[in-house]
Amino acid sequence: MASSRTSSPFVPEPSVAVLIPCHNEEASVGEVVTAFRKALPTATVYVYDNNSTDATVALAAQAGAVIRRERRQGKGYVVQRMFADTDADVYVMVDGDGTYDAAAAPTMVNMLLTDGLDLVTGVRKPVSHDSEVYRRGHTLGNRLFNAIGRLLFGGAITDIFSGYRVMSRRFVKSFPLTSSGFEVETELTVHAVEIGAPCAELETAYSPRKEESPSKLRTYRDGGRVLRIALIFFKELYPLRFFGALFTAFAVAGLTLGISVFADFLRTGLVLRFPSAILSAAMLTLAFIFLTCGFVVASVSRGRREARRLAYLAIPAWEVGSRLDVGLSSPVDGKEVRLHATSQRPE
Repeated sequence: MASSRTSSPFVPEPSVAVLIPCHNEEASVGEVVTAFRKALPTATVYVYDNNSTDATVALAAQAGAVIRRERRQGKGYVVQRMFADTDADVYVMVDGDGTYDAAAAPTMVNMLLTDGLDLVTGVRKPVSHDSEVYRRGHTLGNRLFNAIGRLLFGGAITDIFSGYRVMSRRFVKSFPLTSSGFEVETELTVHAVEIGAPCAELETAYSPRKEESPSKLRTYRDGGRVLRIALIFFKELYPLRFFGALFTAFAVAGLTLGISVFADFLRTGLVLRFPSAILSAAMLTLAFIFLTCGFVVASVSRGRREARRLAYLAIPAWEVGSRLDVGLSSPVDGKEVRLHATSQRPE
C-alpha cells in the first residue's frame, strides 16, 4: 500500500490497520470488529486467528473483518505475523476480548499523527471496581511489574501490560519481535526505550470480559515469563549496570570472606582457613569475570542499538500535524494524556 510522506501541502489521509489477535473469542470478536469499524470507518480491520476451535473466524468475517491465520500457537507469533504481513501508516493493535474501548481509537490515532509520536498506549481504567474487571492477582501483578518496568527501563510506564496500542509504521517495521507469548507488550515497551521513540499514554475505559470468554492469561506462569524476559532485556540494554551489579555483589562477598583470612595471616603468618581463602579467591575471580563481560557486552550492545536506531530512522515518518478525519473536535477530548519521551539512558 503506497503512502505519501512528503512535505507537500496535499497530504493524503493516512492508512490505518486495526490488528486483532484472537484465539477462541467467539463471545466478543464480532462486537469488537463492529465497534472498531464504526470508530475508524476508513480503517481495514484484520482478525488474525490463532488456531481457534470455536466460531471466532466465522463471526469476525461476518462482522466485516479481513481474516488471516497464524498456525504457531502463541500471541507473540501472531503479532510477528501481523506486523510482517500488513502495510499501513498507522497500526491499532487491540485484543479481541471486548475489554478495550473502541471509541478511544480515533483520539489515540490523532494523538499519534498530530504530535509526531510512534507509540500511544491505552492505559486501562476499569469502568467499575468489581473484581470481575481485574482479578486480585492481576491487580497486584500489574502494579508490581509497572514498578519493575520503571525501575529497570525508566520513563513514565503506567500500564506495561496494556494490549491497546497505536503505533506508527516506522515503529512497527523496525520492531524485531522475538517473544512467542504474552511478553509482547513488555517487548514493545523495551523497543520504544531502545530506539528512543516518542510515546504517550491515554486513559481508556476497561471493561470486564464476558463470562463465556475466560482469560488465557495464567497469573504466575506468564508473570514469571514476563519477569524473565524483562531481566534479559535489561541485561541487553544496560549490560554495565547488570554485570556491574553482579561484580559488586561478588566482590563484596569475596572481600568480606578474605579480610578475616588476611587478618589471620598477618597475625600468625599462616593461612588458618583454607576453605574461606579458596572461596574468597573464587568469588573475586568471578567478580572480575563479570566486570569483563559487562564491558564486552556493552560494546556489542551499543552496535546493536545503533543498528536498530538506524533501521527505525530509515523509514520515513508521517508528516507531523496530519490528522485523521473522524469528526473529533480536539485531539484528546478532555481525557488524561501523559506525554513522555523514552530516550534511552547511556551506559
